[in-house]
Amino acid sequence: MGVRVPSGALPVMTYDETIKYLYDNAPMFQKVGASAYKEGMENSFLIDEYLRYPHKQYKTIHVAGTNGKGSVCHLLASILQEAGYKTALYTSPHLLDFRERIKVDGKVIDKDYIVRFIAEHKDFFESIQPSFFEITTGMAFAYFAHQAVDVAVIEVGLGGRLDCTNVITPVLSVITNISFDHTSLLGNTLQAIAGEKAGIIKQGVPVVIGEAEGEVREVFERARQKVQGKRFLFAQDIPKTVDVVSPLQGLAQERNTATVLCALDILKDVFAIPNHAIAKGFAGVIENTGLAGRWQVVRKHPKIVLDTGHNAGGMAYNIRQLQSEKYDVLHIVFGMVNDKDISSVLRLLPANATYYFTQADIPRALDAQLLAEQAGQFGLTGDVFRSVAGAFRAAKERAKRNDFIFVGGSTFVVAEALKTIV
Repeated sequence: MGVRVPSGALPVMTYDETIKYLYDNAPMFQKVGASAYKEGMENSFLIDEYLRYPHKQYKTIHVAGTNGKGSVCHLLASILQEAGYKTALYTSPHLLDFRERIKVDGKVIDKDYIVRFIAEHKDFFESIQPSFFEITTGMAFAYFAHQAVDVAVIEVGLGGRLDCTNVITPVLSVITNISFDHTSLLGNTLQAIAGEKAGIIKQGVPVVIGEAEGEVREVFERARQKVQGKRFLFAQDIPKTVDVVSPLQGLAQERNTATVLCALDILKDVFAIPNHAIAKGFAGVIENTGLAGRWQVVRKHPKIVLDTGHNAGGMAYNIRQLQSEKYDVLHIVFGMVNDKDISSVLRLLPANATYYFTQADIPRALDAQLLAEQAGQFGLTGDVFRSVAGAFRAAKERAKRNDFIFVGGSTFVVAEALKTIV
């Protein structure tokens, strides 16, 4: 049996106090950056052993990649739900609520479980000083066992080889694509980054690669021997054989769709997944899983779109999509974090737009004035706003009915814009 949170009385904090405890005592990488990153998997294995290997009680699907892994995870979870399986989903980061990271059949983890889990295991965690993500991963795996799920779709947090989710042995490993991101931690070449992502490939476990060319593909080809004759598929080599309709918009979703369909070809060897479940899973992905922030249209006049793409690879898809849109004036509410390759993203952005340079309310945010100064070197001009809410409000006040407002550059910018809407 996996770990169970006892129902008896415990000296517990409130939910808000518990979340604050997690943030204060185990700094979150997404907010503070590399200082929260703990290299190596020693703590991950210690936590896994302490919790009695809860992930062994259900099947898992492991998804890594630079861009698209969140969408792929949500689509797979939605389809498995429609096929009748009790399906867990573990993703990061969250947009509005910590509990978005840990879901079962689209429902977020219970607040009471979080409070009791931390109360029960706080002394152990304090003895080994794990990161926020290490604690959260252990919590997710234990909760899924507690909920007796059939299958869990697990998104890698960062990289793959040393990511704390890599304690699992899945029924399928998926790597969506490779682009430059987190280069200080994963390497400054595409081959090095691919090598880190390939670290989730395990003995005897089939693999789907969403997109890989040249030297990146060679990295994965070398890893093929690990699967010991199991299927090793490159989604870009396999024509789509199923027409599906999805509310997820944007050109990036075409590649994500191909990756999911390729993954399903293998998963049908493990799960009963009829075609109607595939169609309903794609169509109902937002309702089934609560996915947000992927070319999310929140208003039509003027059209307002939010997208969490935050590196050169993700932004390239967004710019291609913007070029296909029709509008009078393009308004871009834009902010980034300070450890990204800022120049690589800025050089992709269109000069014929009005910019609202801003910063999210996190330590890792790039100062809006510095961002505006760097953007000016690429011919991008606009005003500086010290809050996302202020920038978003100004864009909405200035935009006319036939204009277009794009909000992006950072997951946290999108999150803070969404807070002004919901």
